Amino acid sequence: MSGALPSGTGPGEAWDAPVAHRPLDATVSVPGSKSLTNRYLVLAALAAEPVTVTGGLRSRDSDLMIGALRGLGVEVDDAGDEWCVTPGPIRGGAHVDCGLAGTVMRFVPPMVLLADGPVSFDGDEGARVRPMGPLLDALRLLGATVDDDGRGTLPFTVTPPEEVPDVVEVDASSSSQFVTGLLLTAPRLDDGLTVRHTGETLPSLPHIDMTCEALRAAGIRVDQPDERTWIVHPGEIRPGDVRVEPDLSNAGPFMAAALVAGGTVRIPGWPAVTTQPGAYYPELLTRMGAACTLEGDVMTVVGDGTVHGIDADLSPAGEITPTIAALCALADGPSRLTGIGHLRGHETDRLAAIAAEVGRVGGRCVADDDALEFGGIPPAGLTGAAMETYHDHRMATFAAIIGLAVPDLRVVNVGTTAKTMPGFPALWRGMLGLDG
Repeated sequence: MSGALPSGTGPGEAWDAPVAHRPLDATVSVPGSKSLTNRYLVLAALAAEPVTVTGGLRSRDSDLMIGALRGLGVEVDDAGDEWCVTPGPIRGGAHVDCGLAGTVMRFVPPMVLLADGPVSFDGDEGARVRPMGPLLDALRLLGATVDDDGRGTLPFTVTPPEEVPDVVEVDASSSSQFVTGLLLTAPRLDDGLTVRHTGETLPSLPHIDMTCEALRAAGIRVDQPDERTWIVHPGEIRPGDVRVEPDLSNAGPFMAAALVAGGTVRIPGWPAVTTQPGAYYPELLTRMGAACTLEGDVMTVVGDGTVHGIDADLSPAGEITPTIAALCALADGPSRLTGIGHLRGHETDRLAAIAAEVGRVGGRCVADDDALEFGGIPPAGLTGAAMETYHDHRMATFAAIIGLAVPDLRVVNVGTTAKTMPGFPALWRGMLGLDG
């Protein structure tokens, strides 16, 4: 991303999180879904004809994806609000910078199965500890040569095979993105691809459903004979012109603010039907004390400043955990969030990070292998501190939510929110009726 960051948003700097002094009355338009944007970009790159993507998220993650696709020989014109993607033969000899984008490091390597030569991958220091082994093993089973020095992480180089089998097994217990990456490229393989998940658990199923629906909308037949198997038939990918839904996961912190501060927050553009994990917010926030209503395409959340504890299995929607966890840290009773062990392999170990940062402000939170438990200390018992974000965008919004109720709270490197929500500090202050 180019341009100067606002004061207090750079690496190592601390941003003063604003406290909510009065009930909210705000309408917040959130940018497009990162998950959908990067899926549509990959499908457009593999399509049979040019594709226009409208409403795509402009963020570091999408910039990295566009850069990766250009390196593979795809033409992407993103000068305006409508992005034109012109596919072409997948080109080898490129180097892909994944940054911290899980979608780039998991969605792009399978595309090399179609390339005319090897492609190398690397990313930020934090990306080099994120799990990649199961996907790299799957690519080997599909005939590719993968040079990773046995690490199972970035950096690595993928060299395409001469022939690709039509069946592959992958253990996606640590990330559903391993399945999605294989599914997105599958229609372009001569015989399609059957993908079988072999692990005991499979987190974030809505993200795989999102991928399947995007493929079907692009004219590809996808069968699912059981909950662990996907059969993608070969065919031309024709998405047509696509519009990206607002990012419901990024809407979550603003919706949560209505519970903490009291008052009303409206999110326009809420889809009537969606596969985004953020669709779980209305149910969860209602259980925690909000009133959530959808009228037309506007989701309205009303709170009274009280947050109730919750016992919830978040395995279908792990990425919303930091937002729900922030509410649990401010709740009037204990909470337990389960099914989230895979979050230890995200941008940071999110379970350890959440427990540490709740403790930093005087709260009680214990992380185990698969869950978070909160002690239910009310906001009046918490104290301000400089909360770390670990280069993780969702840890930054987690801290901002707590800052609504806890004075003198600072967020270190809130600028990391540019990964999926550029301009977050201004949006957050705007919700509170403050200057940007």
